[in-house]
Amino acid sequence: MKERGLMQDKYIHQEFEEKWQQRWEAAGCFQWANDPAKEKYYVLEMFPYTSGRMHIGHVRNYTMGDILARMYRARGYDVLYPMGWDSFGLPAENAAITRNVHPRQFTEEAIKGMTSAMRRLGLSYDWNTELATCSPDYIRAQQILFIRMFEKGLVFPDTSFVNWCERCSTVLANEQAEGGKCWRCESSVIKKRVPQWFFNIRSYADELLDELDQLPDWPDSVKNIQRTWIGRSQGAEILFDIEGTNEPLPVFTTRPDTLCGCTFVVLAPEHNLLDRLDMTPEYRKRIETFRDEVLMQASEDRAKENLEKLGEFTGCFAVNPVNGERVPIWTANYVLMEYGTGAIMAVPAHDQRDFEFARQYGIPIRLVIAGEEMAPDQSLDEAYTGSGTMVNSGEFDGLPSEEGKKKVTAALEKKGKGQFSQQYRLQNWSVSRQRYWGNPIPIIHCESCGRGSRAGGSTARASS
Repeated sequence: MKERGLMQDKYIHQEFEEKWQQRWEAAGCFQWANDPAKEKYYVLEMFPYTSGRMHIGHVRNYTMGDILARMYRARGYDVLYPMGWDSFGLPAENAAITRNVHPRQFTEEAIKGMTSAMRRLGLSYDWNTELATCSPDYIRAQQILFIRMFEKGLVFPDTSFVNWCERCSTVLANEQAEGGKCWRCESSVIKKRVPQWFFNIRSYADELLDELDQLPDWPDSVKNIQRTWIGRSQGAEILFDIEGTNEPLPVFTTRPDTLCGCTFVVLAPEHNLLDRLDMTPEYRKRIETFRDEVLMQASEDRAKENLEKLGEFTGCFAVNPVNGERVPIWTANYVLMEYGTGAIMAVPAHDQRDFEFARQYGIPIRLVIAGEEMAPDQSLDEAYTGSGTMVNSGEFDGLPSEEGKKKVTAALEKKGKGQFSQQYRLQNWSVSRQRYWGNPIPIIHCESCGRGSRAGGSTARASS
């Protein structure tokens, strides 16, 4: 290497890197100037977890961001390239417990060590813009955002089944519980209903979908993945009365034209209504045992087409709102809480999953959509899922199935038993996956006003 007329036979990285890093820092080469005469560019990478030391995966990831920042600086842009530390959460908490220290102490030591390593690598961050998510200033800003979102209805409390590790005493994300084992301690994971806070991201489902068309530089394959993930479906939400109660059972269907072919309804094993149905002790025991078994399975496995369809009868009945028929209420492994309302009207003649389930448990199968050259009383070897003419549907007989969708929905709306609806595969986001090392939820838990009350009548201030 030639420098100032001298030849060096070796690249002594400790000396060479340290020399130039000191010069870069003294000259402020990487500081964001906020120069109004320059075009701006912002490079933001995922903040690293502070759960240990840097490894080669960090080097690979953050080198890519560094290359991008340097390229735009070389092109004359005023580049903002900050570094932050994702310093709250389960990884830091578990690492601290393993080392028998407080998470704050462990986190501060981890940040110090990772900062030193990143500086030695020569990554071109503007260290004046460094932040840590566990710092008091950042916590305060996040709590203000949380309160404002709560006041707008974008944050709400609810209960749901979660992946629960008894040994770690905490909630796990799906990817942390693959194979039914905890990713940290390898203990068996169970499903447990717990109170949580959710962000209402479903409110943005349509916007997220529609704006994909405004991203011409994104690959079509990626946009199609996004569309599938959001999963918009159009149909009707139909209200079934439950015998012996005043509580309606809402179900979502994309085929309201097949409503007269509903011979049973099915609740997802996670459905809250299962806890409120008036079952006999015998039915209750069978349902709870079945639910515990099913909830050990991953949702992806339960959604597979070749899944063996299993279920249990609750001993309770619902009433079909279009023809007044009593239909039994079941719970089954193939119905997921993540889609629609977590309950379906099962039409075995026109849905293959329902068809397989009905065959297994001896439930009637009634044809209500006849394709060309199909008789109204024709027996089926598999579900007919195409369009056709409505049959065995009372006043709707003879209607084309597409027209029937509108007519049936309109009739339900007139009775106050249904309406047009859009549903999404996209789920609201839970934010409750640490024991204590996390940003406190700034909401008062008040016995008089209820969980999630706002302090002072207008704005929540206290932390739980």
